Amino acid sequence: MSPSSPPRQPGAHAERLTLPWWLWLGGLAVGVLLAAEIWMGASGHRAWLPFAVLLPATAAGLWWLGRIRVAVADGELRVDDARLPVRFVADVVPLDADGRREVLGVGADPLAFVVQRPWISGAVQVLLDDPADPTPFWVVSTRHPVQLAAALLAARDVATGRRGTVPAEAEPTVG
Repeated sequence: MSPSSPPRQPGAHAERLTLPWWLWLGGLAVGVLLAAEIWMGASGHRAWLPFAVLLPATAAGLWWLGRIRVAVADGELRVDDARLPVRFVADVVPLDADGRREVLGVGADPLAFVVQRPWISGAVQVLLDDPADPTPFWVVSTRHPVQLAAALLAARDVATGRRGTVPAEAEPTVG
């Protein structure tokens, strides 16, 4: 932490689920290929139109895919525009790729809230303790599942007045 950065509150975490560079490269290559296919059928002044329309549209679509933000701040877990007060968090399980596959696989609960990005291998499963909500848990993709789990548990402990239930360092759980 640098001297000029503001102190982080307990349980603070923020990340954006952006696309990796290779997906940008592949997506733009597909956009160029599609524009070239359309270009071959056009002539005259209209020949540049597929490139002028499809390349910006492809870039906008790729940006849109990587727009999701995950944050723990002000006593809430924020995933895009969804908000979960941390006082309803019963437990948090960091998941690796195999654990995420098991949670979201054949036996998945259809009432679960899921925000997953296939290009991100890690995730957290947030178990809920809210009798008024039929949602049993949230599954959220993250590049840092252990840090997000620790931030959520720390924020929950601050919000509910619990003491020190956050593990120092844990490995992502399989299954």
